[in-house]
Amino acid sequence: MAVEIERKFLVKDDSWKLNEQGEPVVGNVFRQGYLSEGVATVRVRLEGTQGKLTIKGRNVGMSRLEYEYSIPAKDAEEMLAKLCAKPLIEKTRFLRKEGQHTWEIDVFEGDNTGLVVAEVELSTESEHVELPLWVGAEVTDDARYYNVNLGKKPFKDW
Repeated sequence: MAVEIERKFLVKDDSWKLNEQGEPVVGNVFRQGYLSEGVATVRVRLEGTQGKLTIKGRNVGMSRLEYEYSIPAKDAEEMLAKLCAKPLIEKTRFLRKEGQHTWEIDVFEGDNTGLVVAEVELSTESEHVELPLWVGAEVTDDARYYNVNLGKKPFKDW
């Protein structure tokens, strides 16, 4: 059984874009859509040229069950085009190491342009995480920021 424990924050400035050596943080373009939602959410994603199928359970606090599988990129493209609810989620994900944690910074595009969210995965819900200076308000418990909900009610409509 795979359990994902994560906290989610808004990003308050662009200082994350350069790493500790002053080099630009490189991102990977994602496109994702949802096949179903209910007891579990089924997501299809293209991470650059890599296809992924992910099944996520409902959140219980910061935790939820998560299962992820690689699939052919061609299959992911077809599912995104023909089976997923629209609009698709478009974003670029940047990874930034801060202390003991790697932060995932998602810069959204399309109907969610203007939204920048940082997530950090934890080993336990009580694990301490040092918040970088560029991290703003925590939105872990705000369902509007779940990607599945950003597809139904995009940031542009808030």
